[in-house]
Amino acid sequence: MQIREDDPAAPHVVALLAHHLAELRGHMAEFAFALDAAGLSAPEVTFWTAWRDDVLVGFVALKELEPRHGEIKSMRAAPAARGTGVGRALLDHVIATARARGYDQLSLETGTAALHQPAVALYRSAGFVPCDAFADYRPSPHNQFLTLIL
Repeated sequence: MQIREDDPAAPHVVALLAHHLAELRGHMAEFAFALDAAGLSAPEVTFWTAWRDDVLVGFVALKELEPRHGEIKSMRAAPAARGTGVGRALLDHVIATARARGYDQLSLETGTAALHQPAVALYRSAGFVPCDAFADYRPSPHNQFLTLIL
């Protein structure tokens, strides 16, 4: 698998990003905080895609909240690639990048619906623990917050 920095507005990302946003908004409505291509293109966000040969199998973004605190945004494995290690590879890449940037902490917001449970299990297996809402988030029954001290 190859992970490379990419453009979230690139034609090869459009369908998977649209699927990601539609699924989250369908389950979480106004509590879905996933970024669209414009949000993922912000200067404080780095976006990567994961590839197996010439097939897009996932993406992830890292947003700098503060000079020593980052946030994982929009991690997604393509539906056909779920359960094949894409999520682990993307998560390991983001954690390594956060450490290389000198971050002390890496946080994320995710949902509480059943569809989020595999991702939550992955995050917990990497050492993420529950935390309070951070940045501009507000707690709700639809959201949970996790953090990893680096």
